[in-house]
Amino acid sequence: MQVSNPNNIKIYNLSCGKSLPDWISERKRRILQKKNVDIRRRIELIQDFEMPGISNCVNVSKDGQYVLVTGIYKPRIRCYDVNQLSMKFERCMDSEVVKFEILSDDYSKIVFLQDDRYIEFHVAYGRYYRIRIPKFGRDIAYHSPSCDLYCVGSGSEIYRLNLEQGQFLNSLQSDSSSLNVCEVNPVHHLVVCGTKEGRVEAWDPRSRHRVGILDCALNSVTNETDVDGLPSVTSLTFRDGLTMAVGTATGQILVYDIRSDKPFYVKDHMYGLPIKDIEFHKSQNLVISMDSKIVKLWDANNGKIFTSIQATTDLNDLCVVPDSGLIFLAHEERKVLTYYIPALGPAPKWCSFLDSLTEELEESGQDIVYDDYKFVSKKELGNLGLSHLIGTNLLRAYMHGYFIDIRLYHKAKSISEPFAYEEYRQKKIREKIEAERTNRVKIKKLPQINRELALKLQEEKEGGGSKKRKTGNILEDDRFKALFENVDYEINKECDEYKLLNPIVSKKDKLRKKKLQVQVEEEEEGRPSSEDDDSSDDDRDWIQEIKEQHRRLRQKTHEEKSHEGSTKPSHFHEFKSNEFKGFNYAYEDDKSKTSLDERLKQMENEEMIVSNNSVGNKTVTFTKKKSDKQVKREERNKEHLEERKKLRRSAKALVKSTRTDKFH
Repeated sequence: MQVSNPNNIKIYNLSCGKSLPDWISERKRRILQKKNVDIRRRIELIQDFEMPGISNCVNVSKDGQYVLVTGIYKPRIRCYDVNQLSMKFERCMDSEVVKFEILSDDYSKIVFLQDDRYIEFHVAYGRYYRIRIPKFGRDIAYHSPSCDLYCVGSGSEIYRLNLEQGQFLNSLQSDSSSLNVCEVNPVHHLVVCGTKEGRVEAWDPRSRHRVGILDCALNSVTNETDVDGLPSVTSLTFRDGLTMAVGTATGQILVYDIRSDKPFYVKDHMYGLPIKDIEFHKSQNLVISMDSKIVKLWDANNGKIFTSIQATTDLNDLCVVPDSGLIFLAHEERKVLTYYIPALGPAPKWCSFLDSLTEELEESGQDIVYDDYKFVSKKELGNLGLSHLIGTNLLRAYMHGYFIDIRLYHKAKSISEPFAYEEYRQKKIREKIEAERTNRVKIKKLPQINRELALKLQEEKEGGGSKKRKTGNILEDDRFKALFENVDYEINKECDEYKLLNPIVSKKDKLRKKKLQVQVEEEEEGRPSSEDDDSSDDDRDWIQEIKEQHRRLRQKTHEEKSHEGSTKPSHFHEFKSNEFKGFNYAYEDDKSKTSLDERLKQMENEEMIVSNNSVGNKTVTFTKKKSDKQVKREERNKEHLEERKKLRRSAKALVKSTRTDKFH
């Protein structure tokens, strides 16, 4: 079983898994189930729910007890009993089935439209009757009140075959060149047909007259849709008596209220492929639309996407089990795809174990795994030399990369990196040797990456205190394992950010480097590292180191600024002495606006010094005089100093007046 989560909606692919061939014996089957994990863990909802080649159509009987599937090759139909979860019968046909309709509540009355212009009727025991229509048919619909079977095809006529009388009735004549699809409303039994020209024609089966025409081709062209070509009508369905959905050949779905000729919402699949089938999920008010690439589930009122299902092969038919979250898809492969969406509804009664199974998976918190696929980014794809595969079926676009088959990935990896396996082998050997060494005498060994940080954490752990509680377990914690193993996490001490954040640790780093060098030498010799640490720091050397570090940072900043200034071009001009005669200098400041009397009063407390320049100009320097308070303070300090000198005792008495000579 495969689990996907598009748009946060869990989708379980029940048909994913390896299948066993029919020709092997029961004994070999049991042996494979024991040995192969993929076969043992698969979920086979219905036994042999597949076709020999491809499956064309799939449908569920009205009582919900039987699932009928048609496919090739040879053309056949298979009926599965959901009570027994196995195949009930299989019948082969002469031609491939285009469409089939279940007339009864169970499998006892079925009508098949075949691609060789034949309509074939089957009952419980087998084929009952065959009848041929004039032109190739494309769709059939059954009108139960009158027992009329409507058939449309490559012509402009709508053929009516009355099953009670067993004969053709007068056909309904359409204005279109050909008809693609027909449908009968389950409430008021209005018959609608989709034409090649993009119109929907409505017929009243009581009067056999056309009662209305909808131009879907014109309404499908909006600002939000991308229409390329003629939007022919390819699918039709009703939710109730008033709501109808129309699918076009250019990938648009138009939702109508049949009382209006304008759709109240137009949804574009954005693939440009014909819409093959449309279903309404009444409990969730969702529209389920399908083209050959994707199945989209979206809100019928505003078009908001609910989730989507994307298959690896082209899809042919869609079947939603009523009042449940189970969906069957017929596609261009042997197995019939089975998807279960718990958010869409509960599982049917015959497979109610799916609810408990999915609940257990959600509680276990298993990761989403894509079997046999590997995710690679676009850069990795270029390194492998597989960029030319973008746009092909070998790559599945997902988010910012692609899913690639794991076998193709390994093959490309071996070509682009021929020695990768040998390096991987050597790495595993080293890991195994290191694991065996754990049983020997343990040597206190530092990691290869960020050794100084590891040594610092060891010192803090051995030192005790609060640091031991905060950082003592970092070396043993698996969450920080990559910090000491991955080169990308190595600390770069040459960058400016580190120097600015740590300007005072250079002295400790030097001591730590010295200790680290000693410890590495001891590790190389194979003896345990010593625990003693005599790296006591001198306060004076520590302060000097701080000043030296700040001086280096200031010098580096000054050099960078001077380098930036040197890049700007400088222009010098030499002035001569006679060039100053014509200059008039005007100083615009606050003092020039005051009067002369006010400026003289301000200059009373200032001293003016006048000096001559070499070129004849004069420079005036003003020095502010000291205030009275400042003069008094200086005098008081001077008197205090004189008083201290008088009271001070001399220390001459402590020195010996006579000195004896040592040598005579």
